[in-house]
Amino acid sequence: MTALPRTPSFRLDGRRALAAGASSGIGLAAAVALAEAGAHVTLAARRADVLETLSRDFAAQGWSADMLPLDIADIEAIKTALAAGAPYDILVNSAGLARHGPALDTNPADFDAVMNINLRGAFFLAREVARTMPRGGSVITISSQMGHVGGPERAVYCASKHAVEGMTKAMAIEWGGRGIRVNTICPTFIRTALTQATFADPERRAWIESKIKLGRVGEVEDIMGATVFLASDAAALITGTALMVDGGWTAE
Repeated sequence: MTALPRTPSFRLDGRRALAAGASSGIGLAAAVALAEAGAHVTLAARRADVLETLSRDFAAQGWSADMLPLDIADIEAIKTALAAGAPYDILVNSAGLARHGPALDTNPADFDAVMNINLRGAFFLAREVARTMPRGGSVITISSQMGHVGGPERAVYCASKHAVEGMTKAMAIEWGGRGIRVNTICPTFIRTALTQATFADPERRAWIESKIKLGRVGEVEDIMGATVFLASDAAALITGTALMVDGGWTAE
């Protein structure tokens, strides 16, 4: 009888995951996906009241979860929180900030606010979680298609996401010997509460839809399978790369 190969498991049973930015949108969807796949998920975000409600909702579904009020812009808070907790096997960092506007009108305060969350916070959160990964693990940052292209009124946001892509490659090189895989997920425009204003603008919506080759905007569910894949053994040889979930935006 021929020895046939077997597909590596997409299950995450017995693994601990930290989902940052888990209070809403893509971060919440990623946390749900990890929990559905069997991981114990720590829900992290700034809004403790929302996390308490979500923790109860997860428990009602039979999923294993706890909560961690955390502002990833606060580096000392990240260090304290992770030093006191158990090791993690998975990080999904979905915390992010966008302040779009013409480059000529961008002020230093907005520039610093975006960089503090999207780059500085992402760097130090990944670093501190990696310290807790003695058995190796998977570090996933929710980046953006804008980490690979440019866009009008998005110079600062694009700069932050291009930097995240470079950071990811460097961390993958440094941590590969420790069995830690480091990747990004790069969504196109996803329908969430934060993007409602963009989609409500007919001109901007037309521009978005003209760029997405599959002819529709993204939904949070489009990110969930990608999250489980990169977190699981099915992606065991994938590191230092970006998984584009952009409907073909960057194909041209």
